[in-house]
Amino acid sequence: MTRTDDDPPEWAKEQAREMMAAGGDGEGSDASDEAPEPGPDDRVPDVPVEAVEEAERLTRLARKAESSASTPEIEEAAAQYRERRDSLAAEYGYTARVRDEDDALVLYPDEWMDEGTVQLDRVEDTDRAVEVSLSGPGDADRYREVAAYNEAVAEAVAERKASVHARTAETFAAFMSNHYVRPVDDATPEMRAEFREEFLVRNGWPTDEQLAAVDESLSVIESVAADVDDPT
Repeated sequence: MTRTDDDPPEWAKEQAREMMAAGGDGEGSDASDEAPEPGPDDRVPDVPVEAVEEAERLTRLARKAESSASTPEIEEAAAQYRERRDSLAAEYGYTARVRDEDDALVLYPDEWMDEGTVQLDRVEDTDRAVEVSLSGPGDADRYREVAAYNEAVAEAVAERKASVHARTAETFAAFMSNHYVRPVDDATPEMRAEFREEFLVRNGWPTDEQLAAVDESLSVIESVAADVDDPT
């Protein structure tokens, strides 16, 4: 498997570790020996666990989109997932990269990077990087469960309610599955606003009747979802 240009080879990583270890010898080594060992709850990286999990989720969503039949819409969706992931990492001073060699998402501190490449002489503590394997099931199984549930809700709306609500329910189901991997009845007010003001208008080709009834449709979707079994 080909290594990305962003990631240093294993021998270089080992060399960096040896240089760091050598730099710790000499004067002041006694003081460092007395430093308390970090506890199991201490987290060296400067990025919170929740942000790492979200970066992984967005990376998996981009991959899933790219594995589908290529269309301009799908390519745009994949690009948006990656942009959101990169922006999230940047909020904490990190750069996100996917390492092909072992199929891992890696978050590097920005100060290690120069024009997209890790600079070994800037790596002062390798533990500051964050690595997440992408080879496991991760969100893939969850995505299928949520998508099936959201589709079931949309079908139930189509069976029970007016067609204007059914069309919006179908679009909302796709939005919640593909953008947030969340059930339609678990949407936050911010997600509903994003759907109503941005996604539906740009991607749903709504009729004037749909736009006029969108708030009512979202309420209908939530009420119908109460009768559909939740995803496991």
